[in-house]
Amino acid sequence: MDMESTGRLLLAAGIGLVILGGLLLLVGRLPFLGQLGSLPGDIRIEGRGFSCFIPVVSMLLISIIATVVLNILIRLINR
Repeated sequence: MDMESTGRLLLAAGIGLVILGGLLLLVGRLPFLGQLGSLPGDIRIEGRGFSCFIPVVSMLLISIIATVVLNILIRLINR
């Protein structure tokens, strides 16, 4: 790779990181996201000297939302 293409790659990666950081800042302000991890159906096992957390329902909810959003984006792109 020459210097020009490396520079473009670094600029694109930097812009991508800025956009991702901005999205994470915005998503962190949503009030219902504080409930993730403490939904009914999330498994938490605590004992002496260990703890285990399995976020079953939270991961199902995130998976459903991501599937719907990605399907909408794919349908909009394929028009």
